[in-house]
Amino acid sequence: MQMPWTDETLDCAGTALTVRVYRPVAAQRPAAIVLHLHGGTFTCGDLDCSIDICRCMAAAGAVVISVNYPLAPEHPFPAALNVSYAALDLIYRQRANWCGRGARLFVAGEEAGANIATALTLMARDQGHPPVAGQILVSPMLDPGLGSQSVRTAQIGAQGCRWADGWHSYLGSADKAAHPYAAPLGSRRLGGLAPALIITSDACALRDESVAYARRLAEYGVWVESQVVHEDVTDAPRDPAELPAWARDLTPLFSAFLAGGPAAAIQDVQA
Repeated sequence: MQMPWTDETLDCAGTALTVRVYRPVAAQRPAAIVLHLHGGTFTCGDLDCSIDICRCMAAAGAVVISVNYPLAPEHPFPAALNVSYAALDLIYRQRANWCGRGARLFVAGEEAGANIATALTLMARDQGHPPVAGQILVSPMLDPGLGSQSVRTAQIGAQGCRWADGWHSYLGSADKAAHPYAAPLGSRRLGGLAPALIITSDACALRDESVAYARRLAEYGVWVESQVVHEDVTDAPRDPAELPAWARDLTPLFSAFLAGGPAAAIQDVQA
């Protein structure tokens, strides 16, 4: 079933920010609101890149607000993060307009967007506001050193260059790689962060850093669930109005996490 969405504009401190809002079709008042950030190695991507994952979270019962954040190299770190934090703060203050004052606030993203999402939890912890109930990270892009085995295996031809070029454009200078908001995997202060659901696939170049981040969060006492799902890419035709099989399989994970309970174990996701 197709999730309805609308393209809207947020006024963040005088800056007009384009967002896409996905609402669940269920009649009940949503208990969760999710700020979502798309992938694209910090340099590309747009609101159309993450339609299925946002529809999936909406199907899990959340209002999802996907932010069209500024891209590098024109807008290097911390531009996208600062804009996203302003959006997060605004969404929290206006949560009654979106889905009720009692709604819990989450952040989510894929790849580069997941980097910004988890950095938002660091900022929210350090600033003491807004209260973030959880983070959903799908194959987060966290290690500018690109030293993991899964990245090295994937660095064949243009794909390997894509990750390195993205980091170079985003950071602007090498010293930024040490900033915990830019490269959270290397942070020495991960305690006190919002609970995390981290999902990656066995064939993803970012698999190892996703798993490593889950392990580091757990070491700092953060509640975390990590899922490495099986990616079986097929070209089978499907009704565009329907969620793909992998998204339908992830919906129970999102639903349980957004409700504050443990996500059900999942063995294989057909993508």
